[in-house]
Amino acid sequence: MGLNGLTVLVLRYCRLGQGSQLIFWAGVPIHMNNTFTKSLLALAVGGLMLAGSASAQTSTTSGAGPGVVDPGHPRVNQVNGREANQQKRIGNGVANGTLNSKQATNLEKRETSVQNREKKDMAAHNGHLTKAEQKGINRQQNRISKSIYKDKHQ
Repeated sequence: MGLNGLTVLVLRYCRLGQGSQLIFWAGVPIHMNNTFTKSLLALAVGGLMLAGSASAQTSTTSGAGPGVVDPGHPRVNQVNGREANQQKRIGNGVANGTLNSKQATNLEKRETSVQNREKKDMAAHNGHLTKAEQKGINRQQNRISKSIYKDKHQ
């Protein structure tokens, strides 16, 4: 599975002589002896790559959002720093075996909830977080942090 749910397919080709080629697409051979057909294949693959990169981009009114460092908004940076730290803790727990997949999935869902709340709050205030919003998000992050600790130490 590739980025954003797009399946990444490996293309290989072999020259057969007289300008024709045999292309293997996902293990299936496709005989290509036409330059126009080759061009269409290249455009199709390029289009899929472009669509995948475009769908990965999100925007908010100020350009800042969950996971984006914005030097002008220390509250946003503080919240994003905590999110990054907790993501590392979850990843380390999975890597070293102290968290199983069910625990990690639950923690990731809760982290997603915090990120969605942050996006909503920032959209309401032109890319900023109020002190009250930061306090609420920090409260959620504190609960998740305690859960990460408990799950890793059971």
